[in-house]
Amino acid sequence: MPPKQNPLKLNPLQLRTLTVLQALARLPDASSRGPNAGDVTIERFPQAHGDHLHLGDAVVSAKDITGLYIDKVWHALERKGLARADWPHRITLTQTGLDYETGLAEEILRRSPH
Repeated sequence: MPPKQNPLKLNPLQLRTLTVLQALARLPDASSRGPNAGDVTIERFPQAHGDHLHLGDAVVSAKDITGLYIDKVWHALERKGLARADWPHRITLTQTGLDYETGLAEEILRRSPH
């Protein structure tokens, strides 16, 4: 049987935010490994220019990053065991958070030609 989609019952904003955080975790300019094994800490958050922003080779709509700037979203991800929040300075994704399948990466992270 395939794994259950969204087993932690994240709401749409939490799912979008986690998807963007997972993408940021793969960018060396935005994140670093640790502090624990398997963790990635994100300390640099992008600012949208116009209606989008660039995350590596992907373009993300500004509407999909709103949760990056809402403390309640960070703390919800923390309560679910996906992250440890140090609002508003940094958020650490746990291995569980890095591996959580949101099902939104293809939809949110559009590959950019520039």
